[in-house]
Amino acid sequence: MKEAIATLLKKEVLLKKSEIKKLIETPPSPEMGDYAFPCFSLSKQFKKNPNQIAEELKNKIKFPRQIEKIEVSGAYLNFFVNRKIFAKNLVNQILKQKNNFGKKKFNLKRMVEFSQPNTHKSFHVGHIRGTSLGESLARIAEFFGEKVIRANYSGDTGMHIAKWIWCYKKYHSKEKLKKDESWIALIYVDAVKKLSANEKFQKEVDMVNKKIEDKSDKEINALWKKTRQLSIDSWKKIYKELNTHFDMHYFESEVEKRGKEITKELVKKGIAKISDGATIIDFEEQGLGVLVFLRRDGTVLYAGKDLALAEKKVEKKMDWYIYVVADEQNLYLKQIFKTLELMKFKEVKKFHHVSFGLVKLPEGKMSSRTGENILYSNFLKEVTDFAKRRIKERTPKIKNNELEKRALIISVAAIKYSMLKQRSSKNIIFKKQDALNFEGDTGPYLLYSYARAGSILRKTKSKNKQFKIKQLNQNEIKIIKKLSQFPEVVLNAYSNFNPSLIANYSYHLAQIFNEFYHACPVIGSEQESFRLALVKSFKHVLENSLNLLGIETLEKM
Repeated sequence: MKEAIATLLKKEVLLKKSEIKKLIETPPSPEMGDYAFPCFSLSKQFKKNPNQIAEELKNKIKFPRQIEKIEVSGAYLNFFVNRKIFAKNLVNQILKQKNNFGKKKFNLKRMVEFSQPNTHKSFHVGHIRGTSLGESLARIAEFFGEKVIRANYSGDTGMHIAKWIWCYKKYHSKEKLKKDESWIALIYVDAVKKLSANEKFQKEVDMVNKKIEDKSDKEINALWKKTRQLSIDSWKKIYKELNTHFDMHYFESEVEKRGKEITKELVKKGIAKISDGATIIDFEEQGLGVLVFLRRDGTVLYAGKDLALAEKKVEKKMDWYIYVVADEQNLYLKQIFKTLELMKFKEVKKFHHVSFGLVKLPEGKMSSRTGENILYSNFLKEVTDFAKRRIKERTPKIKNNELEKRALIISVAAIKYSMLKQRSSKNIIFKKQDALNFEGDTGPYLLYSYARAGSILRKTKSKNKQFKIKQLNQNEIKIIKKLSQFPEVVLNAYSNFNPSLIANYSYHLAQIFNEFYHACPVIGSEQESFRLALVKSFKHVLENSLNLLGIETLEKM
């Protein structure tokens, strides 16, 4: 409807349609209309008082049938929609377009880099947030016709690998290598503890790190390859459960050599310098601290590798390169982007960082160093066990295979929604009991609302696709208005890299639907054909919303 109002106003004012749409508001009460346009910004064009402009525009505008009347309130033009026509047009549009409702086609290409687990470390609950955010951003971009490359970047070399290899060889060599996330994490935690207890061991770890990088030790290199693959294999199941996949997977080992070469080039060009044996760029004057590329022993750090990674990425010739990286790396990525600018790297203008806050336990921050985190596998089992109990309470005779399938979908919905419903920049204190609640602002509540709509539609015997609207009550009007907002909400989420807008919309839509369900009988009512169409429309829009969040739906809970 905003589109139609903007089209009307565009004929009379010099503003662009996009500018008009941004100015259109929702009045504080229905008595004041369905939409309002403030005329303050038109004073310059018409050289008149905005109240007078509003009066004159009202008399000029020839509005179509779907707008019932226009009233003036001070400097505001208040538009009253013909709700029957609006409802009929909207519901028919949703039922016709289904999954395409709200879509637009932007012929752009973007790479979204996200998740970034390191080999030889745990994949924990903190990783789920970046994975969920990146997958949602990719889906939203695809919804608007973009060609998306999902990219992952993992640390498979560096000090954390050296610590793991050193600890395994020194203390765990008799243990059989396992494709087990918790076992892999255990070795790393043990390495950190032993190094903390005796600092002299660090020299041994440094030696292992040097050997991994220059591949001078066949035994260490073979162990590195085997254990690296174990980590990678353990991720496949996790990503399948989280409804995501990757088109490209970059590894630090692939960019290590080029990272060193770039660093040496930076020194030759006078961009970087040698300081106390290390290679650095001093950004203190710009308020960005110091960025270190090479250690004293010549081993390359993250910065050099990330410059080489940037080179590899732009080979794909995309319009956007999105880095979905925790906000702990905000300063570091500013340093990297600044370095690329100094290198005259043209594509840096296409680079964008979407940061996200930490996931904390009620008792504090998670850490893969100390082991004070929730391993993904353990966490998911805990959530699915809870979901199974709830499902059995509702459906005691459910078969085991259906129970397993349903519990996994509910669990992933609970986890993902809890990660996406807040703006990504906010830290999350994750409370299991809140995320698993089947009522309130949770993933399971949204799935339950979707399943409830499906249940209504399965019960009907009506095959009539045509409907008439005799009258509309407030519950029907509320759900119609909310459904109409979906295209705008999704476009805002796309423009602002913000899936939480869709998550919050989904919750409010489900709330309004449940109010409608309790207040308005569907089957057997005088308005049955229309209300069935309304339920179908709700189901389509909620499914679209959840799909954009990477959440799978269920027909039965």
